[in-house]
Amino acid sequence: MIAIIDYKAGNLASVSNSMDRLMASYRITNRMSDLDEADGIIFPGVGHAVPAMRELRHDGLDTWMQSTRKPLLGICLGMQLLYESTTEGPTETLGILPGRLEKFDTAQQKVPHMGWNTVEVQPGLEAHPLLRNIPSGTHFYHVHSYFAPVTGHTVATATYSHPFCAIASRDNFMGVQFHPEKSGKAGEQFLRNFLDLVYGGMRTTTA
Repeated sequence: MIAIIDYKAGNLASVSNSMDRLMASYRITNRMSDLDEADGIIFPGVGHAVPAMRELRHDGLDTWMQSTRKPLLGICLGMQLLYESTTEGPTETLGILPGRLEKFDTAQQKVPHMGWNTVEVQPGLEAHPLLRNIPSGTHFYHVHSYFAPVTGHTVATATYSHPFCAIASRDNFMGVQFHPEKSGKAGEQFLRNFLDLVYGGMRTTTA
């Protein structure tokens, strides 16, 4: 079972619809008992970091995520909250990935960055399991005002006046700045790859 974390900031309908199309067994939840039972975790999100972190702390989900060894995929705000800090407001984020979130410069481009953008795989990382059947240069749908820096944990980048981290991976934690659930066939393949990573190529379905 895949647990989709509900912390009042997630794009839950689109993510659950994607799971339905992939015939994946899932549960939308904010209960740690459900997370303990899950095989993998999807941590979606849209909105602002400060209220999102407040909700995570209220439910004790921040410490659970920091200590889990289950495969966890953060999407958009969910990915951003995996980092150490953000310029968005006075809050510490989860600190799982090194780096600080910055806001795009409104003097240089329209903010938020919204629409389709190519995602370029870092050299030597083409075989990452999240990228199976997804070549470098594939388009994914983005909507965000803040961006993560390119670090040693960056698997792929996108560019909006300058490169930023589009896919990150560290141990069992993975994050994507774009919205795979809104990215058509490429996004569906990406989520299928995550499910295959969770289940080692063998997974149960809701059928």
